[in-house]
Amino acid sequence: MITMPNFQFRFCLKPLSIAMLSIGLTACTGPTSPVNNQKPVIKDASLKPFGQSGESSTLNDSAERQGKPVVYQVFTRLFGNTNTNNEPWGTIEQNGVGKFSDFTPEALKAIKSLGTSHIWYTGVPHHAVINDYTDFGISNDDPDVVKGRAGSPYAVKDYYNVNPDLADDPAKRLEEFEALISRTHAAGMKVIIDIVPNHVARDYHSLSAPEGVSDFGAHDDTSVEYARDNNFYYVVGEAFQVPTADNYQPLGGEKHPLSDGKFEEFPAKWTGNGARASKPDINDWYETVKVNYGVKPDGTYDFPVLPEEYSDKSFEEHAAFWQGKDVPDSWYKFRDIAHYWIDKGVDGFRYDMAEMVPVEFWSFLNSSIKQKAPNAFLLAEVYQPDKYREYIHQGKMDYLYDKVGFYDTLKTIMQGSGEVSKLVTIHDEINDIAPHMLHFLENHDEQRIASPDFAGSAQKGKPALAVSALISSSPTLLYFGQDVGEDGSEETGFGDPTRTSIFDYVGVPAHQRFMNDGKFDAGKSTEDEKALHKFYQDVMAIAATNPAVTGEYQSLHALNLDVKDSAYTEQQFAFVRAQGEHGFVVVANFNDKPTGAMKLVVPSNVLGKDSDRITLAPMLSHEGITLEKAGINYNASFSLEGLETKVFAF
Repeated sequence: MITMPNFQFRFCLKPLSIAMLSIGLTACTGPTSPVNNQKPVIKDASLKPFGQSGESSTLNDSAERQGKPVVYQVFTRLFGNTNTNNEPWGTIEQNGVGKFSDFTPEALKAIKSLGTSHIWYTGVPHHAVINDYTDFGISNDDPDVVKGRAGSPYAVKDYYNVNPDLADDPAKRLEEFEALISRTHAAGMKVIIDIVPNHVARDYHSLSAPEGVSDFGAHDDTSVEYARDNNFYYVVGEAFQVPTADNYQPLGGEKHPLSDGKFEEFPAKWTGNGARASKPDINDWYETVKVNYGVKPDGTYDFPVLPEEYSDKSFEEHAAFWQGKDVPDSWYKFRDIAHYWIDKGVDGFRYDMAEMVPVEFWSFLNSSIKQKAPNAFLLAEVYQPDKYREYIHQGKMDYLYDKVGFYDTLKTIMQGSGEVSKLVTIHDEINDIAPHMLHFLENHDEQRIASPDFAGSAQKGKPALAVSALISSSPTLLYFGQDVGEDGSEETGFGDPTRTSIFDYVGVPAHQRFMNDGKFDAGKSTEDEKALHKFYQDVMAIAATNPAVTGEYQSLHALNLDVKDSAYTEQQFAFVRAQGEHGFVVVANFNDKPTGAMKLVVPSNVLGKDSDRITLAPMLSHEGITLEKAGINYNASFSLEGLETKVFAF
């Protein structure tokens, strides 16, 4: 196998990509007023509100969803794959591939049992692949500009169709995905897919575009570096050269008719991460080309600028602003793509690297989507905290990743080097937009919790899950296999372990044991994996069904740190969520050792009660607790086991 230990592949590059941008994304930070977004309402989500007596929860009986959205991300190519060979650089025949048809009623029921409201089917749009589909009229892709054996899902080749790998019959791949949309809806969940506006595959060519829709770049003036209505930027007069590195060969060195170190492209186009050289660096996103949104090479804008006061305006007012405006061609192309999928029944989008596209485009696109589908779920990948409010208020995003801040800080706590006080501060800093900041512990870009480079044990994710899922009304994202402790240790070909590969054909062992040949009953899971899965179900039931999750948050951390003769430290976190008659207290222990005797102090005004003694019911598998009145506070003595979380209802 060819290994590349020094490479920073795409999933590592994302936060660095901003420094690499050579075209401007300048705009003012928006004000902190609320936005006029509609939170998804799912009245038929078939959820059973979590009880207050510590019993195991189920999410099968019909009841109105009263908690927060829960997004379950599946890497569609891997989810249903039962093949366990995991040969490095293995072909589709050697290592297998998951299909749309693997999302059976049993599979969807298992996904829903984690509180899921939306399934993000990652890797659905037709991207560049190595497998030969010429019998279906699809041109072969060149391994010199494809990452991995199976290809990057973020190098989209045809936005009007889906990945042929995922279909039982590639000729009917679009119909098979439409059937999956229908099955997902019938199971009481919504469908999200990726839109990747910043870049497309080096060899973009749509076989399925509606009549009158031209390919990206089809009408570009390639004699100039930039023109407003060109879809791409060009390195005028220079041919593209395939990047090279001493320790890398496409397909791990396997011979292939198209793998010759050449790819015909003249003139060369700018690379997806903004690199302008005709020969990109091996660490650039060389499999993609950057889309032009009317941002000139010097960073100035070639389109109407959204007035600052539109930060406070509704989707309807944003749509009205763009009515009749003349905007770059790429804007219309991506609007038409998004509308096409909404018309197919897709319920929302996850926007890849949204910050590399000007915020005005997002105002244009998202306001148009909301006119067609007011409850569309719009999630964006943004890594610059100083732009969060801009992309929410002016760009009209429903949700952004809370990575640079909450996730990054929580990760250090899970690893044993961070302090809870910093997490409290970080969360307070985005208090005004907290409902819009999606929380996660894993996704396809991040290391698996159980991997040695992260925490080394899935158990260390348990307190983090409770904190991340219950501290805010923002959505929680779960990545498939996270709930059974998948460690991402497979050597698959392109890139190194710790993340489940998005570039190659691979089986996902812990998930496969839970899947149990399509039964989805944990029949082959270890006892630890079963216990972890149950913990995820129980915590996510609270997040999905308890109205207090959408109420007020108050940290109890500083108050409890100051208590004398208590074991409470920077490795524990206590907070309250309350709304009306519903409320709960969360106390999590990030240390893998028991706390010893600890005193929990809760202000009486938080509980909204006035009596000498209050008994709080357990919401997880632990005992309840009795609080005694002492002045203006209530307190109780108790302890936590290593990595234990207790949640008490009041």
